[in-house]
Amino acid sequence: MRHLIDSSGAGAKLPPTRTLVGDFAVSPLTLQRVVQRLAQEGLLETRPGSGTFVARQRLALRADFSWQTTSLGPARNGAATVGTSMALNAPDAIAMHGGYPGEELLPTRLVRAALTRAARGSAAFDRPPVAGLGELRAWFANEVRSGPGGRSSGVSGDDVIIVPGSQSALTSIFRALAQPGDAIVMESPTYWGAIAAAHQAGLVIVPVARGAAAPSAEALDDAFASSGARLFYAQPHFANPTGALWTPAETRAILDVARARNAFVIDDDWAHDFGIDADARPIIADDTDGHVVYLRSLTKSVSSSLRVGALVARGPALARIQVDRTVTDLYVSGMLQAAAVDVVTDPAWRSHLSRLRSQLRLRRDTLAGLVAGRLGGETLTSLPRGGLNLWLRFDDRVDARTLASRCLAAGLAVAPGNDWFPTEPPGSFLRLNYSGAHPERFEEAVGILEAARDALR
Repeated sequence: MRHLIDSSGAGAKLPPTRTLVGDFAVSPLTLQRVVQRLAQEGLLETRPGSGTFVARQRLALRADFSWQTTSLGPARNGAATVGTSMALNAPDAIAMHGGYPGEELLPTRLVRAALTRAARGSAAFDRPPVAGLGELRAWFANEVRSGPGGRSSGVSGDDVIIVPGSQSALTSIFRALAQPGDAIVMESPTYWGAIAAAHQAGLVIVPVARGAAAPSAEALDDAFASSGARLFYAQPHFANPTGALWTPAETRAILDVARARNAFVIDDDWAHDFGIDADARPIIADDTDGHVVYLRSLTKSVSSSLRVGALVARGPALARIQVDRTVTDLYVSGMLQAAAVDVVTDPAWRSHLSRLRSQLRLRRDTLAGLVAGRLGGETLTSLPRGGLNLWLRFDDRVDARTLASRCLAAGLAVAPGNDWFPTEPPGSFLRLNYSGAHPERFEEAVGILEAARDALR
């Protein structure tokens, strides 16, 4: 059909339908659908009572949007702010750049059944409470209280706000607890989405170095003192991207600094369900005075389409955050909340988490072994005790973005480490996600990475 259009002049009338059906050996219904599609694309014009014609070429109007440059002013965040894990679309590549587990690692049967039941119930039509369903809020609060090590913070369901994922919650926390121009302390490296959310809120990021351990209490105290910051964003457990874990002693020291400085510690417990050799113990369990604001999401561990999470805070901070959440989203879908409750209260949920731990351990160890064998033992910064990623460091002469580009051209999608630093990176880093790609492709992936690295050397 396109050849017929190209060979006909603009405005030419196409042959009758009966002729076209015979010429192209298709049914009248198929021909009708093709004509409708081509008309939608602007290639044909249908005139009732007259026939179908090749569309006349129209001069495209060139709009002038330059006025927006002055009106909008400087951008808080540009396109480059969105991390590689979200921005890159490479469906044919081995996917080691993302931040979400593959479907085979998710409780698919539980999710499908829960969504079906939720759709049949009143949650499909009723507006839920602004703070969230009481049963789901109580479940999150119990998760904080019932973990290992004992609980003394007294968190209840009244301290919980249900949120549509932790990214949205971060934006609300930053807006509610700080003013544009205020400083916020962040670990470096840290989650790129938190960096973007802080910039979007107009905050000034003060980085403190973090490696395999937590930032030192002295460095944190100095950052608070020099900047006047009252917020510290952190990932104490299986940090993204490094996989590092705070020790109990480090946690106590950091909370002591926060108390002395009347500051908030924002605990992003993103990998709560991804412990491998250790469990995530929310640091809010050791906080009785409201210094910790706690985040946990089910999006990665249940389903990327079920964006449900929880924010826990106490005192006036909770009230301010709730106002921002209400103004921003009004409420989270009641049907998704009902499905989430259904999944996490099903006895099979705990069994799933146990299997998930075993599967993540196998994937982590397999990939780490290949990296050590093919790239050298010094490349892997440390073996994470949980989470979804390996954090690699290369010779400083290897540019991480160029390395990632070469890998992508060869069929491997990886994330350059630059995305996770709120300031200039101190070296050449790369993040490999071992939960997205199938393990049988790990050896092929590391081979591509090795070849790309050697070419840059």
